[in-house]
Amino acid sequence: MTALAARAVVAGYRDREVLHDCDVCVGAGEVVCLVGPNGAGKSTLLRALAGLLVPRSGDVRLDGRDLRSLARREIARRIAVVPQVFETLFPFTVREVVALGRTARLSLFGRPSAVDRAAVDRALDELALLALADRTITEISGGERQRAVLAMALAQEGDVLLLDEPTAHLDPAHQLATLALVRRLARTRGLAVVAVLHDLNLAASAATRIVVIEHGRVVVDAPPLDALTPEVVGRVFGAGLEVERRGGRPVVVPGALP
Repeated sequence: MTALAARAVVAGYRDREVLHDCDVCVGAGEVVCLVGPNGAGKSTLLRALAGLLVPRSGDVRLDGRDLRSLARREIARRIAVVPQVFETLFPFTVREVVALGRTARLSLFGRPSAVDRAAVDRALDELALLALADRTITEISGGERQRAVLAMALAQEGDVLLLDEPTAHLDPAHQLATLALVRRLARTRGLAVVAVLHDLNLAASAATRIVVIEHGRVVVDAPPLDALTPEVVGRVFGAGLEVERRGGRPVVVPGALP
């Protein structure tokens, strides 16, 4: 069973410490959503989990092995990352972008096999991108581009999926469809998923657990109903938000404006 865990992680950039003694873990079949105010450290924690930011103290372990002991290629085979922003210098087609997810699995001569091509086709189909496969990434909308980047991560066929704002630029229908797909893949493929989300209601819908981060510290790690309580939402996100319970999950709604 796949497990990715950060223990007592302290991390930051140059002379700025962002994360303070953070613990978070995710196992196969789980969808853990990171939520918190802007600047709380959510994306920084995701970078640490991906092995892209080395902790100043503490560690991140994949199946008990410190990421610092693993080659980057090995990490890339196990952990797929969907960034907030994806930029390319070349006008790749959507299919070519998705195929980048197979890079760490290519043979010595870098030629895609039938298995690689099948993985790309499957990812394109899962994200409803087959009709756009031959269009360049610069010709499609921001939402379609976001789906292409997610498809690239799925084509990687890793055990862990790390998502930084995966629903950015998507309309509400595609937001729900994307997160439903992520939940289904976590369940059916045994993926361990961590997603940064700003929308608390989307997080409550998608997550098996919600990790609330404030000022670089984990303040709550619990199932949605226990994580997004009126007390936690009011303290971390400020006044003016109300929390209701609908269908067994919390729903956060704005209060009346003054």
